[in-house]
Amino acid sequence: MPLRTAEIQRDTKETQLRVTLNLDGAGRFEGKIGVPFLEHMLDLMTRQALFDLTLSGRGDLEIDAHHTVEDAGICLGLAFHKAVGDKTGIERYGEAFVPMEEALGFVSLDVCSRPFFVFRGGLPKTKVGDFDVELIEEFLRAFVVNAALTAHFRIEAGGNLHHCAEALFKALGRALRGAVALNPRIQGVASTKGIL
Repeated sequence: MPLRTAEIQRDTKETQLRVTLNLDGAGRFEGKIGVPFLEHMLDLMTRQALFDLTLSGRGDLEIDAHHTVEDAGICLGLAFHKAVGDKTGIERYGEAFVPMEEALGFVSLDVCSRPFFVFRGGLPKTKVGDFDVELIEEFLRAFVVNAALTAHFRIEAGGNLHHCAEALFKALGRALRGAVALNPRIQGVASTKGIL
């Protein structure tokens, strides 16, 4: 089986970011981009996905975290798309409900090369610590579009915004793990079209 890994370097006038991703990892995350809350969420996601992920670089945080967070999503999405390759033998679909105390997050996705993003049960425009909560949706959208996924995200219940975010990122990790799982019974790809 070929390695399902990727490395992406993205340099713009706003950010310089580097991602390495191994879809067949052990759930290890190393990240330093100057946005601790996002780093924490990616650590949670990575552990649930059983991916190995490194994310390093910097962005124009003197303005705010928007460019850094969005570009991190772009880089991770590009790395995922590259690492999953031609999608031979993968389950294709993944979904997960994940509770975090009073919060309940749900993610359903299709690794299909048809980018589509739905986010329901949105988050208020406020902060967790110094992190703008609305950037969670920006990150997820950037990831989904650049990974070429169809993905639905829902916050089913919750009051504590940190818990809501944790539930969503853990559910994303679980859904990704299920979608990229290799199944020896799948010949080619899981599509009647013969291509994903």
